[in-house]
Amino acid sequence: MNKEEILENLATAIVDGDDDMAFENAKASLNAHMDPLEAVEQGLSKGMDFIGDQFESGEVFLPELLMAAGAFKAAMKILEPEIELQKKEVAKQGTVLIGTVKGDLHSIGKNIVGTVLGTKGFDVVDIGIDNGALDIIQQAQNVQADVIALSCLMTTTMPSQREVIETLEEMNLRDKFFVIVGGGPVTSEWASEIGADGYGESAIQAVELVKELIASK
Repeated sequence: MNKEEILENLATAIVDGDDDMAFENAKASLNAHMDPLEAVEQGLSKGMDFIGDQFESGEVFLPELLMAAGAFKAAMKILEPEIELQKKEVAKQGTVLIGTVKGDLHSIGKNIVGTVLGTKGFDVVDIGIDNGALDIIQQAQNVQADVIALSCLMTTTMPSQREVIETLEEMNLRDKFFVIVGGGPVTSEWASEIGADGYGESAIQAVELVKELIASK
């Protein structure tokens, strides 16, 4: 298989929720000497974007989303050790606290962004899913984060991103952290509306955004 076929197969494996296909094509990507991050960003991530859009539009439901997550985890069993090796080869650039907001139980998109950030020299503190505004802020203070990255997959949980920024303002802490937002339904217009410092449509865009923000300090 060539690179394009492997990437297409990885995306298809996620959409179909096929653990075996994801696992085998992850191995094939390494055998073809592909960058494991390329397999994540151009293969697995595209599949997750597609299934996330279908979930948001009501074309698929939670079982399909869970199957996609299972396929992603199967592929990452192969790719993650190689990604971890890359993390050891770069200088540290800053600390990013990343989490999914209150009411949202989805983690795959967040995990992809966190993985890529880690390989680019950032200390990533992943606080998981379903995080309230005060919990997010307290943990950001505890780890002295430079950036708070807020993820959500559902339109119904987007207001929780706004709540974090409003709570920071109420606590006079807004200038202590950069805040970026992302997730399936999130747009640059939404980021501007709620006063976020930026929006990452993909993991690679999120990394570039974080780099720019920290460089501007």
